[in-house]
Amino acid sequence: MSKLRHVMLFALMITVTALTGLSASAQEPAKETLVELQTNYGNITIKLFPDKAPKTVENFLGYVDEKFYDGTIFHRVIPTFMIQGGGHTEDMREKKTRAAIENEADNGLSNKRGTLAMARKSDPDSATAQFFINVKDNQSLDHRSKASGRTWGYCVFGQVVKGMSVVDDIKNVPTTTKGYHENVPVKPVIIQKAIRVKE
Repeated sequence: MSKLRHVMLFALMITVTALTGLSASAQEPAKETLVELQTNYGNITIKLFPDKAPKTVENFLGYVDEKFYDGTIFHRVIPTFMIQGGGHTEDMREKKTRAAIENEADNGLSNKRGTLAMARKSDPDSATAQFFINVKDNQSLDHRSKASGRTWGYCVFGQVVKGMSVVDDIKNVPTTTKGYHENVPVKPVIIQKAIRVKE
């Protein structure tokens, strides 16, 4: 075998090895990401599931990185159901969002106590920035079929891993009606900051 041919074969082997490594790396599941909601009631740490709801997690992190959630409130609190936030300011002004995203509720995750899910309207693909934390098991919100908005479900994309006691404190705050909004905390529950944190 000539020296030149030997060098070319060696270079080809290195290239194939590198490409194989890149392919394997691309197929590895995305690492879990933690986000901390710093509220005036305490901090809530959430583990996200990019392997189960990649588009939803990407959308949520986009809002986090843009600091969209900073200064928003939990504007809907129902102690036997969930706490919802991420879209309104203290004066109940709804913030302008990006376009709605595809509903990934058919990912096998259930709306169990402590999970984070996307809020939406009747259209299954109408979620933007608002989210809620389930304060009890709400399997009625899970995906059942794609027949209608009622059966499509609400996409779970995270889980509270620290600060569930804060969630429970928030779910028990006194609420009132403001304009056409019901179940609004009398004293604002403010998300002062939403940031990525390391494990």
